[in-house]
Amino acid sequence: MQEAQARTPAGRRIVAAAEELFYSRGITAVGVDLIAERSGTTKRTLYNQFGSKDQLVAAYLAERDQRWRSLVRSTVETRDDPVEAVTAPFVALRDWSEANTRGCAFINALAELPDPSHPAHRIAADEKLWLLNLFTELATAAGCSGPAALATQLLVLHEGALATQPLALGTLAESTGLARALVRAAVPSR
Repeated sequence: MQEAQARTPAGRRIVAAAEELFYSRGITAVGVDLIAERSGTTKRTLYNQFGSKDQLVAAYLAERDQRWRSLVRSTVETRDDPVEAVTAPFVALRDWSEANTRGCAFINALAELPDPSHPAHRIAADEKLWLLNLFTELATAAGCSGPAALATQLLVLHEGALATQPLALGTLAESTGLARALVRAAVPSR
């Protein structure tokens, strides 16, 4: 798979069109004909750039993953207090959700692509493992007791807020509050 930086202008247009279509309509509901049309390219160009629809789906999720991780890292870095840093991914999710109202593209992809050998499935699963590991690292750095168990609880809250986002239940604020309470309770000195 080509790196985003090495893509041609046509390749970048294809990924942008694929992202909009896959996220809004679903991966399996969108064919390469529509992506080629929306991107102003041909199917031949699409296949020359990506080789297959599966690789295009992987490219779409990989680029989305890079943007998400960048936002989370920058949000974590703005926190002076290590305890506040633990819940920074929830703050990042609030900002991310303003432009992404159909829930989590990675959860959606995992539901549509259940085969663990699919390249896009691996990217989606890796994103979730990355977030779990990040919560563990941040909880450890903040001196939280039981950082691995706390990280699992935070991941479940985070993913629950994401999964219920399309229902407009406003669960993110409640999940963020619960996450902060869990983190505070896990810090022995507070």
